[in-house]
Amino acid sequence: MIKTTIAEVHKYVGEEVKIGVWLANKRSSGKIAFLQLRDGTGFIQGVVVKNEVSEEIFQAAKTVTQESSLYVTGVVQKDERSPFGYELNVNGIELIQLATDYPITPKEHGTEFLMDNRHLWLRSKRQHAVMKIRNEIIRSTYEFFNNNGFVKIDPPILTGSAPEGTTELFHTKYFEEDAFLSQSGQLHLEAAAMALGKVFSFGPTFRAEKSKTRRHLIEFWMMEPEMAFTNHEESLVVQEEYAAYIVQSVLKNCQLELNTLGRDLSKLEQIKTPFPRITYDDAVKLLHEKGFDDIQWGDDFGAPHETAIAESYDKPVFIVNYPTGLKPFYMQPHPDRDDVVLCADMIAPEGYGEIIGGSERIHDYDLLKKRLEEHNLPLETYNWYLELRKYGSVPHSGFGLGLERTVAWISGVEHVRETIPFPRLLNRLYP
Repeated sequence: MIKTTIAEVHKYVGEEVKIGVWLANKRSSGKIAFLQLRDGTGFIQGVVVKNEVSEEIFQAAKTVTQESSLYVTGVVQKDERSPFGYELNVNGIELIQLATDYPITPKEHGTEFLMDNRHLWLRSKRQHAVMKIRNEIIRSTYEFFNNNGFVKIDPPILTGSAPEGTTELFHTKYFEEDAFLSQSGQLHLEAAAMALGKVFSFGPTFRAEKSKTRRHLIEFWMMEPEMAFTNHEESLVVQEEYAAYIVQSVLKNCQLELNTLGRDLSKLEQIKTPFPRITYDDAVKLLHEKGFDDIQWGDDFGAPHETAIAESYDKPVFIVNYPTGLKPFYMQPHPDRDDVVLCADMIAPEGYGEIIGGSERIHDYDLLKKRLEEHNLPLETYNWYLELRKYGSVPHSGFGLGLERTVAWISGVEHVRETIPFPRLLNRLYP
């Protein structure tokens, strides 16, 4: 007997296989039962015909309950009607555990109920598809940066300083010292870039931001590269090449999942380099033309503003050169203007907002020290960061991509709470 998985059944057409599965759903008539089976690798329909199996097997097929676990045996058949392309003609059922009163039924449920049962909601076909797309983005991220000479570095999660210099931090005691949960690994990655040239991290970050929008999470994952001897323009090229690469990887390897979610593939097929660019100055003018008279030069853009700007493009757009006052202390000033910095936000199309933020970093010791003082940041806390500018300082740049917003955009789901296995929201720490 061949023991396999749903994802591998294409190798065994016409052969009998055994698969460990859960029953996602079923329907039956007097002479045939259709079992919707899942095993973590995918979903497949199992067909049980009464006159082809024993009475015991057919009764098992009719009485088995939603989310019961079982081993099924059967012959793999091609099925052009199935989105998956195959089905299983079941001839054997071995019950492992009979589930009773499974709370998430095929009927409609409210979002809060589903979030309370997130540990079970993950089993649904839709959530399965989103998690597979998330996994492909992570896989292709490592592939892209490994192929381009980057070294994976893991910055600390417990830190003594704030990269963004904000109050939106989770405070904790580190024995006798104050510590914070990391909101970015950037500062430590800059140190690593001075040792290894091109580095990247991929890990959890935390923002104590009391926001309830569909774009915000309290705990989320970020991909952050830092590159020595790299200016802002060179960094923008890496950013757009990376974003295009992960989109094309999902298109190539997650067609079934994208179709499950009803994603418009034509939108993703357009995501190829180069990406358009617009200055902050021109973005303000564009918003005025679109009726956003309230926005003034020096104001930050909110979700409606980013969406309005993105509507003018069919692929991600860079907004470059934001006012100095809007951005963190470490960003390099524009060479020709003292009121803007060399930075960019990449805004995703279709209303998904900022997915990447990046900049060239200040590499001059005196200027960085001045910026720290202007932001009232304690020099003793940032002394190690300043020392990077004392011992062989070089121009360098980096950026950060928010994984969950990127998953939401590529998969086409509305809210980031569906793009992370167990979301942490303003009002949710369970399950």
